[in-house]
Amino acid sequence: EVQLVESGGGLVQAGGSLRLSCAASGFTFDDYAIGWFRQAPGKEREGVSCISSSDGSTYYADSVKGRFTISSDNAKNTVYLQINSLKPEDTAVYYCAATPYSDYAFTLDMIHFGSWGQGTQVTVSS
Repeated sequence: EVQLVESGGGLVQAGGSLRLSCAASGFTFDDYAIGWFRQAPGKEREGVSCISSSDGSTYYADSVKGRFTISSDNAKNTVYLQINSLKPEDTAVYYCAATPYSDYAFTLDMIHFGSWGQGTQVTVSS
């Protein structure tokens, strides 16, 4: 059974940092790409970043470039999302998702991601 478990969210002041974790199990981690998505209140879910577990290549949405860093520890089957210089508009539930279709993963189109975690809340106060 594919399982993704996010952690690391919380309440932080603007300008602060957080590191989110996505622990994966139930599939061959190296064969998948892992994406991070977020959904703010009243808004659609959007993709923010993606990493290929096989070669470490990464992709970022324009809105987060320079502040978000995605990384992978294949020995731990875990993907991280480091978020710096947090802004109130970063407030959202952050989800990780997995796809075996690495060629499509970097589109950050949710249709290609079949397995999802339960999400972790990030709240940024001004």
